[in-house]
Amino acid sequence: MSTRPVVRRGVPEGSEARVAALYWEAFGRKLGAALNPPDKARAFLAAHLHHDRGVTALLDGEVAGVAGYRLGGRGLTGGGASDVLAAYGALRGLHRLALLALLERRPAARELVMDGIAVAPEHRGTGIGGRLLREIAAVAAEARCRRVRLDVIDVNPRARALYERHGFVAVRTENTPYLRGLMGFGAVTTMHRPVTAADSHPGQETS
Repeated sequence: MSTRPVVRRGVPEGSEARVAALYWEAFGRKLGAALNPPDKARAFLAAHLHHDRGVTALLDGEVAGVAGYRLGGRGLTGGGASDVLAAYGALRGLHRLALLALLERRPAARELVMDGIAVAPEHRGTGIGGRLLREIAAVAAEARCRRVRLDVIDVNPRARALYERHGFVAVRTENTPYLRGLMGFGAVTTMHRPVTAADSHPGQETS
């Protein structure tokens, strides 16, 4: 049995369902109004992943954590308007598209936007989240980005504490009371982390 996860670039083929399940466990509260029911949501996420927009932590061959990022117009979670309408139907799909549009985040120039980080419950507190964040910073450095940006909701203080430990600083908070009843959160804080020369490292896999 391995005791230390291997962090690598990309989502391994065959692990789509596992990654979708982890992502949904972490963000289902936020995405539920747009993608429920859960079984259908997980299937949709798994079917539309962009494998090259994720960093994964593998433990004994299984994905124990994943961090997604948006770069070059694509993020970890994909699926366009036509995909949503095909999966949910035209009538029900339209309002889902409107809800998803509220969550859309576009990178600024030389900016990498994180597309979520999720660690399996049984592996939280073991350092996997920090290792995934460091690899994301390395991706940003190689892409010549000047900063990493993410958004964290007010009901996820544990995630915010993790980001702060790894150099992210809150730059603004947007109050969204109109989303509390619908998506379960009432404020979104944007955080930035500068990319430095120290973030670059060779290789596509670390152990």
